[in-house]
Amino acid sequence: MAWPMIFPVLLLCASNVFMTFAWYGQFRFPNVPIWQLVVAGWGLAFFEYCLAVPANHFGHQVYSAAQLKTIQEIVTLLVFAVFSVTYLGEALRWNHVAAFACLVGAAYFSFLK
Repeated sequence: MAWPMIFPVLLLCASNVFMTFAWYGQFRFPNVPIWQLVVAGWGLAFFEYCLAVPANHFGHQVYSAAQLKTIQEIVTLLVFAVFSVTYLGEALRWNHVAAFACLVGAAYFSFLK
């Protein structure tokens, strides 16, 4: 794979880490006022956008929009799976693996010529 194909995927991975913390990191802070969670979430989302926008901009030079969206969904699930296990301490179950397998199938069809 060439750098123009890898670079957007790396940016999407990094952006997803920020967005996962922005959306779900608050689960570990149930007693924090909602307005503070929103402000913290927006602060994290800013950095997510700083990575996601270039990822999609550069990615669209080598991938179709549908392919970029499919990559995004797979990256999101992978990042969330790691986050869920390591940060939230939640176990992955068979149905989570089945859902991931469906997304892999979606990626196959998205990249099929």
